[in-house]
Amino acid sequence: MALCWPLNFVADLDYPGEVLEETDETILTRNGNYATMRSHKLHSSTPEHVDFLVKDRQGWLEHIKPKLTIDRRRINFEGYRNARQYAADRQRFFAWSGVNVFEIMKDVCGHQYMLMGMVDDPEWVRDMADTFGDLCVELQKILFAEEGLPDGVWYYEDMGFKGRPFMSAAMYREIIQPAHTQTIGYAKAQGLPVIMHSCGYIEPLLPGMVEAGIDCLQVIEVKAGMDLLKLYRESNWRPRFLR
Repeated sequence: MALCWPLNFVADLDYPGEVLEETDETILTRNGNYATMRSHKLHSSTPEHVDFLVKDRQGWLEHIKPKLTIDRRRINFEGYRNARQYAADRQRFFAWSGVNVFEIMKDVCGHQYMLMGMVDDPEWVRDMADTFGDLCVELQKILFAEEGLPDGVWYYEDMGFKGRPFMSAAMYREIIQPAHTQTIGYAKAQGLPVIMHSCGYIEPLLPGMVEAGIDCLQVIEVKAGMDLLKLYRESNWRPRFLR
């Protein structure tokens, strides 16, 4: 399988980025979401969330949402075209690959403020999810119309950690599932299978994810508490295949 990561969801495309601090091992930067992140220089790792300008609805409406325009600069046409051709030349399954709304939102305000918002101001987080869902679909429409369809779609949504999902099943259905239904539904309307990746324990969320239309869950993270045999034995809602 060949994958391509062709869309940019950073709010301010014109923000040059800033290096705030640098050591021999790490670099602290502020990006186009006005988020401060620390990354390791000597090995690949998930960036540390240090600080966020956006911590509530007001910050979202003032600093981020107005900048989320349908801009062709958000689309890596050449990268998609080259990856699609690479897969075709080798007769490989080619998946458009990118983040879905949960992963996009946490880059704007971090897990902490996003999850507090799900409790204190769910309509704010729902607005973020719906806005990014709309943007994702509209950018895909442009890309696919000009460069052709992939063979499938692979979304990344790390919605759990060890032993727990980040949200309850009810919160997922109310806040996240509508945007998943939209983005997955667009892919399915094009005849494309949809794989969704999520690390962590997400068993309580799976019925809603299947309702939203996923065909495959990747991965089944055993060390986080996921149990493939249990899912297979006890679930009449399981996707067509689990990996």
